[in-house]
Amino acid sequence: MGFKRFRAGLQKLPVVLITGSILLSGCSADRYFMVPKTDLNELGASVKIQRATLVTMESNASIRHQQVMTQSQSATQAILQAIATQVEKPECPPIPARRACPATDSSKGRADRLKGKVIVGEVENFYLAGPGLIYKARIDSGAETSSINARNITRFERDGNNWVRFEVPVPGTDEFVTLEKEVSRRVRVIQASAEEAERRVVVELQFFIGDHQQVAEFTLADRSNLTYEVLIGRNVLRDVMLIDVGKEYATELPESIRTSNGDES
Repeated sequence: MGFKRFRAGLQKLPVVLITGSILLSGCSADRYFMVPKTDLNELGASVKIQRATLVTMESNASIRHQQVMTQSQSATQAILQAIATQVEKPECPPIPARRACPATDSSKGRADRLKGKVIVGEVENFYLAGPGLIYKARIDSGAETSSINARNITRFERDGNNWVRFEVPVPGTDEFVTLEKEVSRRVRVIQASAEEAERRVVVELQFFIGDHQQVAEFTLADRSNLTYEVLIGRNVLRDVMLIDVGKEYATELPESIRTSNGDES
């Protein structure tokens, strides 16, 4: 607005000067008020320069205004796009199809677990690998070392190492199977019915309880006068099994083992 007023004032300037000179000449005929031509030419040239300057300033102002408007539009568009992106309705990922739990494969055996430990009852089916015999085993957390029924225990030496030969009964028959194992160590066992400690041989045996397979130490002892021919002690239970005292046969041996031993239960 300031440029326009200034320009309008300059456009009116020659008229005012000429009008003023005519009025002055009319008021007094005795005085001379003529303006020299050279001064008018200089004034006209000055006015033209000022007009050119104004035109240049207007052009520059228009260009700057256009640039500011362009930048403002770009910034506004960027802001609107950012807002649209932020408020865009989120899309939930597709719900995966639920897979049905596979049916329990009884052929592989069964053993429930809690925090990675096998849950066993007070009595479990015990499969002795090697001869392939199934015994009824009593689970006893009060016994330190597991034990198995053995007869005719004979120690001998093989390749400079101590070995033992012994017989284990075949369940449901009067037969026995002979096994030979390297001696792991010997332990002293004190029984309430005996006055002196008994030294027993300890060997490593591989076995199954349910689908759990393990190798552990067993003492060889005559358990013919006891109900169960196998005793599972703390050396097997420790960090591996948990006892549910309200259950018996909480596990199930693989079908191939049960079938080969004629036990379909």
